[in-house]
Amino acid sequence: MKNVALLLLLLIAPAALAKDKVVKRGAAIASDAKAVAVAEVLKNPDDYTKNPVVVEGTISSVCTMKGCWMQLEPGVRVTFKDYGFFVPTDSQGWKARAEGVTEVKTLSKEEADHLEGEGAKLARNADGTAREVSFVASGVELRK
Repeated sequence: MKNVALLLLLLIAPAALAKDKVVKRGAAIASDAKAVAVAEVLKNPDDYTKNPVVVEGTISSVCTMKGCWMQLEPGVRVTFKDYGFFVPTDSQGWKARAEGVTEVKTLSKEEADHLEGEGAKLARNADGTAREVSFVASGVELRK
C-alpha cells in the first residue's frame, strides 16, 4: 500500500508542479510591486511612459515565430526591452505579470502587416498605418 501511495505521488506531483511553475524572463519583478490594470494604462498611456509599473493580465496572443512579443487583454502588445528575451510561443492563455513602461507610436503599413501576420490585433488607420500603445517590459513572469 505504501508503494502504491508513493507511485501515485510521483505520478501526480509533476503535473501539479508544472501547473504552478513560474517562467521568468528578463529582470526580476519585485514581489510586493502593486499592479496597474492594463485598461487603466490604455486610458492614459502617456502617464506611464517614464516610470516603470507592473501590469498583469492574460496572454491573448503571442508571436508565433519566436515569442518576441505577447498581447495582454484587453489589447496591449508587450515587447521586451532591448529585444533581450522572449516568451514561450505556446504561452497563449497563460497569466502574465510584466514590469516596464508604455510606448506610443505610429506603425507603418509594413510594420502593421508584419505584426498582424504574426497574430497581433491592431486598429488600422485609413492609410494602413496603426497607432499603437505598447508596453516595453524589462521583466516578465508567466504562469499556466
